[in-house]
Amino acid sequence: MRALTRLRNLLPEANQSGLQRFLTELGPGLVTGAADDDPSGISTYSVAGASYGYATLWTALLTFPLMAAVQLMCARLGMVTGCGLASVIRTRYSRWILWFASALVIVANVFNIGADLAGMADAMQMVTGIRAYFLTPAFAFLIIVLVFWTSYRQMARIFKWLTVVLFAYVFTAFLVHPDWIAVAKATVIPHFEWSKDYISVIVGLLGTTISPYLFFWQAGQEVEEDRDRGKMTVAQRRGSTNRELRVAKKDVITGMLLSNMIMYFLILTTAATLNAHGAKNIETAKQAAEALKPLAGAGAYWLFTIGIIGTGMLAVPVLAGSSAYVIAEGARWNPASLNAKPRLAGKFYSVIAIAILIGLAFDFAGFNAVKMLFWSAILNGMLAPPLVIMVVLLTSDRKVMGNRVNSLRMKILGWICAGIMSVSAIALLAVSI
Repeated sequence: MRALTRLRNLLPEANQSGLQRFLTELGPGLVTGAADDDPSGISTYSVAGASYGYATLWTALLTFPLMAAVQLMCARLGMVTGCGLASVIRTRYSRWILWFASALVIVANVFNIGADLAGMADAMQMVTGIRAYFLTPAFAFLIIVLVFWTSYRQMARIFKWLTVVLFAYVFTAFLVHPDWIAVAKATVIPHFEWSKDYISVIVGLLGTTISPYLFFWQAGQEVEEDRDRGKMTVAQRRGSTNRELRVAKKDVITGMLLSNMIMYFLILTTAATLNAHGAKNIETAKQAAEALKPLAGAGAYWLFTIGIIGTGMLAVPVLAGSSAYVIAEGARWNPASLNAKPRLAGKFYSVIAIAILIGLAFDFAGFNAVKMLFWSAILNGMLAPPLVIMVVLLTSDRKVMGNRVNSLRMKILGWICAGIMSVSAIALLAVSI
C-alpha cells in the first residue's frame, strides 16, 4: 500500500472501521491537494469572489475532474516506474526538453514561494502587530529547519494534519450567510466575459488548481512512500498491484476533491461578503481577511487568517521540495530524497534551502507582495499546458507504463485539460495584446 502504510500497523486491519481504514490510506494525494490551496491560491480565489461575485463558482466543477486526472497520472507514473517525473522525462526525451520543463517549474516555484512567504507574514502581522519585514525571514528559516531536521515519516504526518486547517474556509462560508439560490445557479451555469481582467482570473484559477509543481511532487511522493518501506532501488520500486493503484486513486481523488471544495467555499465567502458590499478591488488574501472582519464578524476573520498561515506552512515545503526533485532527478543525484539525512543528500537539501531563500529575496528586493500572490497563479496557468501534455504522453506510452497505460477516459480528460489551459492562456495573451 502506498499511503502512510506504517500507520496501519498501529491498528490491525481486522479491527479497523471503514472510516479508520479510509483515513489511514490517505497520504500523498491528500497532502498534494491541500498544498494546492496555498496563500497564492487563497488570494486568487478571494480576487475571483470579490471581483465577480458568484460568477466563477462553476470553475470548481470544471477543474476537479481535470485536476484529479492529471494528478492521478503523476501518481501512477511514480508507482509503476519507481521514478519521479523528471527521471522519466530524462530517460524518454532529450536533455533540452528535460531542462526546459524543469526551468518552467523552478521559475514558477521560486516566484510562488516568495508570494506565499509574503502572504503568511502579512496574515501574521494582522493578528500580532509584528511587522511582516521580520516575520517573512522567520517563516522562511522555520520551514528550512523543519525540512532539514524532521524525518520523512514525521513530515508526512505533519503535512497530513495540516490539511485540517483548510476546513476553516468551509466554516467561514456558513458564517457569512450567502444567497444559496444564487450560489446554486452560478455553480451549474457557466458565466464568461471577454475581458482581460476576467480571463486573467480564469487563467489564475486554472493555474492555482492545476499547478506544474504538484505534478513533480505527486510522483516524487509516491517514490518516497516506497523508500520509506525500504525499497531503495528503482528495480525494487518498479511495478504496482491493482490494490495499490486503487488505494492511490482513492487518495488522489480525495485530495483533489478537498482542494476544489476549499476553492469553491473561498470564492463563495468573498462573493457573499466583499462583492455583495461593494469591496470589489482587493488584490490579496490579507485584504480579504481585513474586509471580512466588519462584514462577517471576528470568527470569520480569524478562521480566514489562520487558514492563510497554516496553508503556507504546508505549501512552501512542497514548492521547494518539488524543485529539489526536479533538479536532483534531472542531474541524477543520489541520494535525492526526503528520506535521506541532509548530510548524505547535501545537494538535494541545498536546493530546498536555496529555493526558499531566493523566494525570500524576492520579498526583500522590492517586488510587490500584493501582486505577487495573484500573478504567481497566472504564471502557473501560462506554464502548465506543455507540462500537462508531457504527462499525458508519458502515461500513455507502453514503453514507460507497460500495461498500466492511461485508460481512454483518462486520456480524454488529460487532453481536455491541456486544451482548456492552452486556450485560456492564448486568450489572455490575445486580450492583453
